[in-house]
This record gives sequence, C-alpha cells and structure tokens, in this order.
Amino acid sequence: MNLPNKLTMSRMALIILFLMIYFLRSYVGSAYIYILGAIFLVASITDFFDGYIARKYNLVTTFGKFIDPLADKLLVISALFVLSDIHAVSGFTLSFWMPFWVVLIIVVRELMVTSIRLVALGDGKIVAASHLGKYKTFATMTMITYYFFLMPIDTSIIQYIGIALVGISLLLTIISGIDYFVKNKSIIVKSI
Repeated sequence: MNLPNKLTMSRMALIILFLMIYFLRSYVGSAYIYILGAIFLVASITDFFDGYIARKYNLVTTFGKFIDPLADKLLVISALFVLSDIHAVSGFTLSFWMPFWVVLIIVVRELMVTSIRLVALGDGKIVAASHLGKYKTFATMTMITYYFFLMPIDTSIIQYIGIALVGISLLLTIISGIDYFVKNKSIIVKSI
C-alpha cells in the first residue's frame, strides 16, 4: 500500500463522505452544494497526485492500475447522479441543470470500459487508462466542479459556459469510449 494507492483509497473514502453530505443535506443547510463541490474538488486533486507520484517515483502497481480508474468512475458517477437529482429534489430554479440523459451516456460509457477491463483482468491483463480517457476524465471533473461552484449563480453567461462544458465532456466521453472499444476489440472478441 504505497502513497499513490493510499491517495486512491482516500478518494474512495471521500466518495462516501460526499454521498453522506448529500443524503444529510437537510441538516447541513443551503451551503451543502458548496461543501459537495469542495469534497469533489479535493477528491479530484488526489486523482492527479496519485498518478503523478506513481509515475514519477515508479510506484505503479497492478492494484493501482485497476483501483485508480474505478475510484475515478465512482467519484464521477456519484457526482453526476447528485447533480441530476439536485434540480428535482431541491427546487433549484436553474434554466439548465444536469439532464439525466447526459448522466446516462457517461455512465453507459463507464460501464462499458469497466466491463472490458474486467474481461481483460480475467485473462491476466491490466488495461490502463488511455490518454483520451484521461482527457475525458479531466473535462468531466472540470464540468462537475463548475456545476457545483458556479451554476447555482444562474446567470445566462454561466449557464452557456456550463452547457459548453457539458458538450465538451460528452464529446470526449463518446470519442474515448469508441477509441477504447476499437483498441481492445480483440479482448472482447476473444471472450465471446
């Protein structure tokens, strides 16, 4: 359990804290959305540092190659579901919040990639995240952070920037998903 793996596991703990704050939001008050944003931001920063430290000090492990992308997916999916739910539950009057179909596309892509990784793991192979996948993760985490901190302001320019960030994130989600599928189709075909 080296430092990068400890950072990854701390991200998993932050996901639990994130969800607890959301479910207990009535006790936290209206500032809960900013608390969620702060937890998400800290968790996202651990994602950068665990990868950076692992590569710089040659601390890359099989466990890390598997658990780090899984922690990323759980963090992003949790945040997206919360953002999608906030409008319906909390009565925010935003003209544009996180539509459920956006969440669905991102979750389907994440499940597809995780399934390919699990099939590869069954053959004793670890499929690491691609560069496109890392760009997608960065774009999605940027979009989510923006939503937590700026979308509640609800001005036209902030809404339009939010929509643009969603578009960029969705585009990278679809492109990286197709790229991942094409690069690993031999693993999929072999498993059929």
